[in-house]
Amino acid sequence: MAKPGFWDNKEASQQSAQELDALKKQLEPLIQLSNEIEQFGELVDICDDDTMIEELTSKYQELQKEVENLVKSGSKAGKYDNSNAVLQIAAGAGGVDAQDWAEMLLRMYLRFAEKNQLKTDIIAISKGSEAGIKSVVVELKGRGAFRILKGEAGVHRLVRLSPFNANNLRQTSFAQVEVIPEIHKQEVMIEDKDLRIDTYRSSGAGGQHVNTTDSAIRITHLPTNTVVTCQNERSQMQNKEKALNILMGKLYLIREAELEAEKRQARGDHKTAAWGNQIRSYVLHPYKMAKDHRSGVKTANVEHVLDGDLGIFLGQ
Repeated sequence: MAKPGFWDNKEASQQSAQELDALKKQLEPLIQLSNEIEQFGELVDICDDDTMIEELTSKYQELQKEVENLVKSGSKAGKYDNSNAVLQIAAGAGGVDAQDWAEMLLRMYLRFAEKNQLKTDIIAISKGSEAGIKSVVVELKGRGAFRILKGEAGVHRLVRLSPFNANNLRQTSFAQVEVIPEIHKQEVMIEDKDLRIDTYRSSGAGGQHVNTTDSAIRITHLPTNTVVTCQNERSQMQNKEKALNILMGKLYLIREAELEAEKRQARGDHKTAAWGNQIRSYVLHPYKMAKDHRSGVKTANVEHVLDGDLGIFLGQ
């Protein structure tokens, strides 16, 4: 970044600045812990009072636990943790309320991306007939985008007084979130005979030709019934290429999930995926609470969460 002319290329320089910021965020816990250990060592060197031994022993155990947690988190690093991500949101049970909820989640993640210097691009969207969206696919660019957001995958539940109900009754709505790593190489073998490729008229953002040509692409992977769409590129070929990249990411996650399920079954702790898929609840009535059902982390500042402040759930 210090090289002459580096800032002449605005797009490349911005991307490098985002990568630097992401790397700094990854290093922050390590640097902070390193400083704490150094300070602890200095205290040990000057300790000449037996009354301090108990306090130092307690601090040592605390630091040891922090080191173990940091090592554990590092060992969980995935192959594509530093890659860009594709976020897919689909309305679930709840009718129009669920479609509105899906759009609320879209806004939440777009606001989160903006606050974390992640570049976003909506590459496919299906609007609801009355309100909200049926589904949307968003590309998020920035180093570590997949690592940051992969824990958001699962079912998100909203409880509120329905604005679409004449009696203003309480309504529970669901939306499914998928987070897919961006893969450009042939990580998963895909045979042409396993694909069904459909073209259709694009709708929404994408360019001046987006509504005049059948450039949008829908690819179905027949063996797994996995469907991906892309409609924002100017040409059918570009949309097909991007859709194939997303498909590879989805198939990679499916393969990883199958391997993990086999390991759990071998250990005897296999669980069926049902209600447990619900990872987080957002309650706006009769009280206000956003709670992550995996970690137990919760906050009453639901409005802040829905405005993209997800740090409390992402460990930021």
